[in-house]
Amino acid sequence: VFFTFSTRLEDLRVTLENEGLVNISYVVVNHQGTYSQRKFHLLKESVSDYITVYQQDEHQDDVWTILNGNKDDFLIYDRCGRLVYHLGLPYSFLSFQYVEEAIKIAYCENKCGNCSYMEPDIDGICENITKKADEKLAEVEPKPAGQHSHHHNLHRHRQHH
Repeated sequence: VFFTFSTRLEDLRVTLENEGLVNISYVVVNHQGTYSQRKFHLLKESVSDYITVYQQDEHQDDVWTILNGNKDDFLIYDRCGRLVYHLGLPYSFLSFQYVEEAIKIAYCENKCGNCSYMEPDIDGICENITKKADEKLAEVEPKPAGQHSHHHNLHRHRQHH
């Protein structure tokens, strides 16, 4: 379990970085349960140095309870520290695209205005991401049958929580 999760998380981190999404912080919060506590070293060793693993103290308030989440959830914050997405199972499986898309949306949307956390080329990076996503949608768009050809405009709809 640790190896699969850590490999997929690292792959996602590298993919996003290669697309220009830099300065993203990744934190894995280890569950407070006894089993997870004993396996902390395996989890820590299974992720790269670019991913922080936070070990909860057994006497502190459980982070997941405070965040109103569960141990397999992904909480995605924008650069201003606001929660943009809270993805639970099955949406938190890294084999799906939900986590990646949520990170891209949080990264690219400019809800908090200009600030010192903005990357210099963010507009170009995000424009390319949107263009690639639209091209993928166009590839899977059903082709009309018969002689009449109709072009459908595809729009990406984003749902905010």
